[in-house]
Amino acid sequence: MTSAPVSSATDRPIGPVTVEADYDPALSRWLWLVKWLLALPHYLVLALLFVGFAVVWVIALFAILFTARFPRVLFDYNLGVLRWAWRVTYYTYGSLGTDRYPPFTLGPAPDYPARLDIAYPQRLSRGLVLVKWWLLVLPQALLVSMMVGGTSWAGGVAGLLVFYAGVALLFTGGYPRGMYDFNVGLHRYAARVTAYSALMTDVYPPFRLDQGGREPARTAL
Repeated sequence: MTSAPVSSATDRPIGPVTVEADYDPALSRWLWLVKWLLALPHYLVLALLFVGFAVVWVIALFAILFTARFPRVLFDYNLGVLRWAWRVTYYTYGSLGTDRYPPFTLGPAPDYPARLDIAYPQRLSRGLVLVKWWLLVLPQALLVSMMVGGTSWAGGVAGLLVFYAGVALLFTGGYPRGMYDFNVGLHRYAARVTAYSALMTDVYPPFRLDQGGREPARTAL
């Protein structure tokens, strides 16, 4: 079951970061036990991609400082890395939300049950770029470390939820919906903080946990 992200003329995402997922009520009881092995190729590729992500971050910092813009081709690369990471996180031990194997692509993959997008900013603050990634984001980063285990997206409270979800799948064949909604909400919060610290937006992440597979939307007047 796949649903399109919020994109109608009247319903718009509240912020620039969109994280959505499709709940699957028919997950395998046992597949989660071997996903660490199945996902090894993705882990290896992501390790290399995140090296490039760090290099792009440094280049973007100076580009924003002098031009107030995040070069679009570099922005798209880092967005692609975050998309890839979210799909692998959702498949593996960050969420266990799907049994569909993640595609090897930096693109949006709109038919996959885990989707992430960040609106491209036409201009970014030259002053904020000097402080937002280490000072302004600090309280948010501390919360993220407790929620999802820092940059791994597979620890903290989310990791505990996934452990209990795996046990539930093994013995009942079902993923408790409330547990699922809470887990996705934690990752949504982490993605907003990651986008901010990655210099991809100047919109400060709200101290708000939006649970469930769909982004909250605002209705245009």
